[in-house]
Amino acid sequence: MALVILVSLTGASCSGHDSGIGLGTAGRADVVEVVDAPATITARAAATLTAAADGTLATLSVKPGDSVAAGQVLAVVDSPSAQQRLKEAGDALDALNRSGGGAVGVKNLSAQQKRTDDAAAKAFADARTAAGQIADAAVRTTLTTQIDLAERTYQEAAASARAVIQSVQRGLASISQAMSALTAAQRAQAQSAYDLARSTVDQLTLRAPVAGVVQLGGTSAAGAPSITDLIGAATGGQAPAATSAPTGGSPPGVDPAVPVGGKVSAGTAILTVVDVSELGLMAEVDETDVLLVEPGVTARVELDAAPGAAYEATVTSADVLPTTSARGGVAYRARLRLGAGRYDDGRAAPTPRPGMNAVAHLQVRSIRDAVTVPAAAVFNVGGKDVVWLVRDGKAVQQPVSVGVSGQDRVQVLSGVADGDQLVVRGTDKVQQGMELPG
Repeated sequence: MALVILVSLTGASCSGHDSGIGLGTAGRADVVEVVDAPATITARAAATLTAAADGTLATLSVKPGDSVAAGQVLAVVDSPSAQQRLKEAGDALDALNRSGGGAVGVKNLSAQQKRTDDAAAKAFADARTAAGQIADAAVRTTLTTQIDLAERTYQEAAASARAVIQSVQRGLASISQAMSALTAAQRAQAQSAYDLARSTVDQLTLRAPVAGVVQLGGTSAAGAPSITDLIGAATGGQAPAATSAPTGGSPPGVDPAVPVGGKVSAGTAILTVVDVSELGLMAEVDETDVLLVEPGVTARVELDAAPGAAYEATVTSADVLPTTSARGGVAYRARLRLGAGRYDDGRAAPTPRPGMNAVAHLQVRSIRDAVTVPAAAVFNVGGKDVVWLVRDGKAVQQPVSVGVSGQDRVQVLSGVADGDQLVVRGTDKVQQGMELPG
């Protein structure tokens, strides 16, 4: 919704009459057009750390509210099952390396190849499932990339083995060649299984991916904003190490923290690190106003949590694609960098927290010393803006071109001059040539 702040006003007057028609005068004024948008306070970055495998929380070296550095060890999960998978994968790889692949029989090479393919497919599927439980986006992406690379390596070795087996069946290659190719595929699968098991065990030591403040568990309550909604605005959507984590939190009144020694499953949120070094806003701008919202536009921000305080903010970006607004219409997300806040008496306002509700009053356009008329004087006829001018005591309908406009005053680019008298109330009661009260 667009509003106008009237900074100064000269040469304006208005008179009221029993007829319900009021007159006023065009005057010069400084006007600022404001777009109001609901918004949410955002953090620079956030990362929820989860258990990479089933087990127990062995150590927790931080408390809620602690400040931590990037890379600092925060907790360790003990997972006998993950350690056992690593041991088995290591043993299998060692056995293949020692034997040189002699475990492959000389008959039914195709069946042996299929068993190897099936085992590899299951291993890669299990690895992707485990990777999906890791909340840290950077770690999850790295692990997924590693899985993709391992699968491609195996598929290349398996394709080579299948080609040699087909050559054996056609009498074009020896069984020893087929065995060698099949062993290479098995070794690639065994190495991949070991590397992925090693990665899972490594992820049992939880390190802070960003510097910030610790909160135990994931989001603190059901229905709370997701971490994706609470990050990125302060840096124009370029938040480092931002995460997309499971957002299912504990019900209200239930401590989300996992106690030391408590059991965890793969994907259980252990703690969240929030970087509040720079705060921002994620605002929802209605489609009717978004074309006015550009980087550099300043805003005055009010928080539900700090009545009477006003914060400074600056737009850093606006999305190209829309989202459904809270009001059910089409809206576009704008990101703002949040500055300091103060109360009317000059006191510093408190530092907001991510997720707090706010309203951003975006100052999208301004004009100084322009010809303006009261907003109520302008109405629409046939898709054109018009006013009722007073000429020799009679009403004359005059088309106008409107510039910066809003609730109180509207800039008129053409059609009205400074000092012109016009109808500002009861425009629906006026007709062309009608005599108007003086």
